[in-house]
Amino acid sequence: MPFAEKDGIRYLTFDTLSVAGVTHAVFTRRGGVSPAPWKALNVGGVVGDDPQRVAENRQRSFTALGKRLASMYDVWQVHGVEVVCAQAPRPADVPHLEADVILCDQPGVTLFMRFADCVPILLLDPRRGVVGLAHAGWMGTVRRVASAAVQSLHNCYGSQPSDLLAAIGPSIGAHHYPVGPDVVKRVQEAFGDQSEGLLLAQEASGSEAGVALKGEDSLDSGVKFDLWNANRLVLREAGVNSIEVAGICTACFPEDWYSHRGEKGRTGRFGALIGLD
Repeated sequence: MPFAEKDGIRYLTFDTLSVAGVTHAVFTRRGGVSPAPWKALNVGGVVGDDPQRVAENRQRSFTALGKRLASMYDVWQVHGVEVVCAQAPRPADVPHLEADVILCDQPGVTLFMRFADCVPILLLDPRRGVVGLAHAGWMGTVRRVASAAVQSLHNCYGSQPSDLLAAIGPSIGAHHYPVGPDVVKRVQEAFGDQSEGLLLAQEASGSEAGVALKGEDSLDSGVKFDLWNANRLVLREAGVNSIEVAGICTACFPEDWYSHRGEKGRTGRFGALIGLD
């Protein structure tokens, strides 16, 4: 999982996807034009940053990968399991669809999503020439959004799960992700006996990750949720054998990543893209 840099834009790639020859990246926050608190490569359009700066950051991101910004297909991410199969780039004047999975078998279309603690999941079927991108926060994880992506790859493109290559990108690590009793209950309902390995005892009550943000669960349960292993489990249960995990916590490395929890909600969004050439 090497980092690369071009024209000041620093990004992460995955060995399995690179060997397969697919263009992809999870961008750090370095190399953009946004001032603090979004410094610097913020690609999130609804976090208070100036739209012109966001547009410039997206342009720089795509240019670093040799992609045209006009090739982008993105969605309005809603922490669900809806899937969009993109056939062409999304025109700028066409509203976003609400979804948390995008799939595509068309060269010239670049899938793009935005993150700040939630889990980026990149997918490739090298046999049938299909790529996918998914967004998994805790709600998407317990709803098995990764499984929905795998099932839709099979239904829409004939992909076999055993052929897929999956990569789990930088996101908040369990040690920085205390959750409240409502989330604990949802995880237990979703994963049953397996939830014991995904819900970890919290050594310190909340001080490590800060207080709960507005709209979040209370963090008084003394439990942390392991999003990386939960999504790896979901992928394996869906039949995916090749799963590469970045293992990089967004809250631990604020010089590289935006973290909603780590920065108390006052932050930007980093981008992830994948596309067939």
